[in-house]
Amino acid sequence: MKELIEKAFAAREKAYAPYSEFRVGAAVLAADGKIYTGCNVENASYPVGICAERVAISKAVADGERKFTAVALVGSGADYCTPCGMCRQFMAEFCKGDFKVISAKSPDDYRIFSLAELLPHTFDSDSL
Repeated sequence: MKELIEKAFAAREKAYAPYSEFRVGAAVLAADGKIYTGCNVENASYPVGICAERVAISKAVADGERKFTAVALVGSGADYCTPCGMCRQFMAEFCKGDFKVISAKSPDDYRIFSLAELLPHTFDSDSL
């Protein structure tokens, strides 16, 4: 857990957030133990930006991963940073309800949520 959080903090350093100045880092743990990182990337046209969680998971998917067990997420605010609604839905595409979302203020100060807690009524392939 600590390694995952530390990698999220390292990823946050690479964030591109010139507009909001809210830097976010994420590290997702694949079922095989490999860790993928991502940071938020803003754009002058706000909807074009992408969140750290989706960057990390997309990198993993591009590498052939499809199964994940946890994600660590760190923001630059004073409170715990949790995924936005779009990221929660994105996670639900690849992760079950017991997927762990670790929101950290430091490697020793964190909270763990399940995806089901954060997104109790998912829209997934069973909804089609």
